[in-house]
Amino acid sequence: MQKVRVKLRKNVDCSYSILIEKGLLGRIPSLLNKNPVGERYAIICDSLTANLFGKPLLKRFNKSRINATLFSFPSGEKSKSLSVLSKLQNRMLEKGFDRNSAIIALGGGVTGDLAGFVAATYMRGIPYIQVPTTLLAMVDSSIGGKVAVDLPRGKNSCGAFHQPKAVFIDLNCLKTLPQKQLSNGLAEIVKHAIIADAKLFTFLENDREKILRKDLAVLGRVIKKNCEIKARIVERDELERNLRKVVNYGHTVGHALEVLGKYKRFSHGEAISIGMAAEAMISHYLGFLSLGAVERQNRLLEGFGLPTALPNYSATKIIAIMRHDKKSEKGKLVFVLPSSIGKMKTINGKYAIQVDGKMVGMVLRGLQ
Repeated sequence: MQKVRVKLRKNVDCSYSILIEKGLLGRIPSLLNKNPVGERYAIICDSLTANLFGKPLLKRFNKSRINATLFSFPSGEKSKSLSVLSKLQNRMLEKGFDRNSAIIALGGGVTGDLAGFVAATYMRGIPYIQVPTTLLAMVDSSIGGKVAVDLPRGKNSCGAFHQPKAVFIDLNCLKTLPQKQLSNGLAEIVKHAIIADAKLFTFLENDREKILRKDLAVLGRVIKKNCEIKARIVERDELERNLRKVVNYGHTVGHALEVLGKYKRFSHGEAISIGMAAEAMISHYLGFLSLGAVERQNRLLEGFGLPTALPNYSATKIIAIMRHDKKSEKGKLVFVLPSSIGKMKTINGKYAIQVDGKMVGMVLRGLQ
């Protein structure tokens, strides 16, 4: 036998900064003039964001004499697909974007995931910057480099880890955010409080009215705290080997509901809220979480205008989809479960906990 060894050793610093400030959108061209990440930029956003933020940002790029092109796609979760990914990449090829180019992912979670995956795969990977315009994207999906598109049988089932070069959060974007989209983001904020920070949870309870009124000073504090939580988790477990799995709390059931609803019946935040209600009860039935903590979680979610009641879907169908979820292990149902508000349960040092399907079915049927 003949043997040739290929020696590859990587030592790459993928660190980046998250900047949070009112009016930051207007400063992006000057920031990139000082610290460019590409020779030209593809600004990718959905059709709604294009008019609201995309076209004004493009004008600022042109005024600063930075080469940029705006690419938009139909808004909605359905666009987070391989077909839209291919269309965007072909349009970039037609416009002559090469390996020295970079992407600006401007918008909510769908845009961040889709544009980030375009960046991860175009020319075998080019740099990108996350510019989240929704609360959900600001506190969760823009941070950590998880980029993906959906497959018909599974949400985010085709993706990669591709860290951005920076995250720019303009708090002024929240002024135009519809109340439903605000609630979407609050689902992820409640999630972060439950998995990592009991003090944040109490803060959310006490300042709920100010948050719902979109008090930017209060929201700025909440966003910064959530970014810190997500950043610390990602630093310790970038590739989701163990600890980072805790950010999937509520997502095992939630993603199944999104699939069953064909990404129309529930928004992401609504599905995750119901998922947290269900998974908290699973944790309670397993003896990990007190009923008082379950009820406290659900009160806060409902206070933010989020649902906690399980829809009238067959528990058997929900479980079947969960078995195909990327978080499952050899077809076994896997959950990350809280042991108290601010702390997650581990078994033998592992956060991912296998749960018997019959027990899960019992809990789901009991919540309908």
